[in-house]
Amino acid sequence: MIPAEPAGDDEAEAFETRECVLDASLHGLRLDKALVALAPEFSRSHLQHLLGLGHVRLDGRPVAQAAKRVQAGQRLALALVPTDESRAYRPETMPLDIVFEDEHLLVLDKPAGRVVHPAPGNWSATLLNGLLAHHAGAYELPRAGIVHRLDKDTSGLMLVGKTRVAVTALVRMIAAREVHRRYVAIAWGKVEPESFSVDAPIGRDPRSRLRMAVVAGGKPARTDVLRIGLGQAESGRAVSVLRCTLHSGRTHQIRVHLAQRGHALVADALYGGEPELGLVRQALHAELLELPHPVLSTPLSFSRPPPADLAAALTRLGIDLRA
Repeated sequence: MIPAEPAGDDEAEAFETRECVLDASLHGLRLDKALVALAPEFSRSHLQHLLGLGHVRLDGRPVAQAAKRVQAGQRLALALVPTDESRAYRPETMPLDIVFEDEHLLVLDKPAGRVVHPAPGNWSATLLNGLLAHHAGAYELPRAGIVHRLDKDTSGLMLVGKTRVAVTALVRMIAAREVHRRYVAIAWGKVEPESFSVDAPIGRDPRSRLRMAVVAGGKPARTDVLRIGLGQAESGRAVSVLRCTLHSGRTHQIRVHLAQRGHALVADALYGGEPELGLVRQALHAELLELPHPVLSTPLSFSRPPPADLAAALTRLGIDLRA
């Protein structure tokens, strides 16, 4: 592979362009394989994606066919557009509802609708992006210091470490169940008995990659459930107001454990919970966090009432969480 002369001004792009003149060793190869030789730091799938977006030229002409055979002597040019994942890790200023902050720890109240980590379909405007803008030390930490997550449409309290020492300690404390996490939820039906525990393993639903399920061989998961109120939705169906305490932190844990017992959360479309009570997102809020400080060991306790949409739903049901 012979490096080509730099592109002229008329060929300048928004991204760096890598070029070469193909030698005999690449003659007859598929274009996407030739691109791997030109830019081995990118995956073949990403290079194929760039092909489809028109970021590849052969002898100055755009080409999009991954299976096209190349010839020795052709000039191959590739615009080095970074992957979505690499571009996602950038600061974005956004309002953060900070409940507590010191040099080691940050506790915030996440709004419903905010994605925690960048992922396909949500490469920007995530909580991680906001943390990168909030303090410079977040760049030096795995996941910007995020040690546990809430689902996009779950609101409430989250822990974030601000130093490596704090992040390491928080991860250990969560694994050792030294962090007490309690949620308020509204579920369909009359949940009985009033107090019980669900101890059932959770894994990926074999019928849908978007869902989790109680499955043999899943990761151990335990949720304590306490019914604190009963009400009736506008449709006349019974609903239960619950406090749920986590003893593990599996993806969708409360939603899965309750749905498995026939009590999907109100407005939890993924697990069969119809919307009502004015809610358009699952009725779940992380209301309480209790833990020893990860560095100073002093006891910490934080609580946050449900946001406006859940508060309005509880008012419709005539239920006061402070009672």
